Amino acid sequence: MKTDAASGDDKAYYLPDLCASRAVLAIVLIVELTAFVLALANWDRELGFWLDLARTSLFLIWIGLAGAAILCWIGRRMKGLSAARVTIAALALIAGLIALVSALAWLAGRSRFAEFTGIAPLFPQVFWSFTLRNVAIGFVITSLALRYFYVAHEWQRNVEMQARARVHALQARIRPHFLFNSMNTIASLTRSDPALAEQAVQDLADLFRANLSEKRNTITLEQELEVARIYQRIEQLRLGDRLRVEWHIGQLPMQALVPGLLLQPLLENAIYHGVEPQPEGGVVTVNGELAGGLVTVVVRNRVADRQNDREGNKLALANIRERLSLMYGERALVKAGRFDDEYIVTLRFPHVEDRARLHA
Repeated sequence: MKTDAASGDDKAYYLPDLCASRAVLAIVLIVELTAFVLALANWDRELGFWLDLARTSLFLIWIGLAGAAILCWIGRRMKGLSAARVTIAALALIAGLIALVSALAWLAGRSRFAEFTGIAPLFPQVFWSFTLRNVAIGFVITSLALRYFYVAHEWQRNVEMQARARVHALQARIRPHFLFNSMNTIASLTRSDPALAEQAVQDLADLFRANLSEKRNTITLEQELEVARIYQRIEQLRLGDRLRVEWHIGQLPMQALVPGLLLQPLLENAIYHGVEPQPEGGVVTVNGELAGGLVTVVVRNRVADRQNDREGNKLALANIRERLSLMYGERALVKAGRFDDEYIVTLRFPHVEDRARLHA
C-alpha cells in the first residue's frame, strides 16, 4: 500500500524538470517576453524604451533563473506532495523570491555606489509600492505558468494511460488459435520428441510471461529480439520448413531502449498474414542498422493478397506507433505498406541507452 501511495504522489507532481537546459531556455524566453510587455506598458520617456527594457530584463532574469534554481533544488522534496500543495509551495517560494530581489534592488539604489555613479534614478524610489506591485505581477504570471504545467502534465498522463490500455489490449489479443495450435504441437511432440516438447513448453511460458509482464514498458533491444526469437521457435515447430526467418541484425545496438512488444507483434503479423496463408510458406526478413544516431529496423514478407489490411495488423501498428511516439516524440518513425508483392514495416528511432536521456 505504501508503494502504491508513493507512486500516486509522484504522479501528482506536475512541475517539469527545471534543471534541464531546455527548461532554462524557456524560462529566459518567458522572462524576456514579460520584460518587453512591461517596458511597453510603463514606457518611461525620460529613460527611453531600450534602457527601461534593459533595466526590467536584468531585474526579471534574476528572478526567473533564481526561481528555476530553487524549484530545481527543492523539486525532489516536493514529489511526495499533492498537486495543490505543490502549487501553494511554488507560489510561496516565487513570491518570497520576488520580494527578496525587490528589496535588494531598492537597497542597491540607496547605496553610495549608485549615488556616486549617478545610476540611482534607475532604481525604485518607493519600497512598498515597488515590492507589492512586483509580487502581484509575479503571482499572476507564476499562477498562469503553473496552470499550464499542470494541464500539460495531465495531458501527458492521459496519453500514457491510453497507451498503457492499448498495450494491455495488445497483450490480451494473443490469438486463441496460436495457443491452441501450440498446445496441439506440444501434445504431439510429447510422444515423438519429449525433450523438444519440454523446450516448447518453456518457450511458450516465456512468451506469455513477456507478453503479460507489467514491467516491460521500457526494455533493451536485445530483450525484445529474444522474445521475437522465442515466438519464431514456437511457430517453427508448427509450420516447419514453410516458415523461414532471416535475421540481419548484426549492426543493431543491443542495449538501445525500446518499448516492450515492439518486434514480436510485427513478426507475428508477418507470419499470420504473409506466411501461413500460402501453401508453400514464405520468408520473413528482419533487417537492422544504426546510422546517424538512429536505429532502423525493417520487417518484410511476401504476400499474395490484401490480407495484411486486417484489423489485427492495424491495431499492432497503431500501438507501436503510439508507444514509440510517446517514448521518443517526433524523433520516432513508423511506416508500413504494401509494395508490389511485399508488405514492409519500417521502424526508426533514436539510439538511446540511458533511461535518463529518454525525454531530454
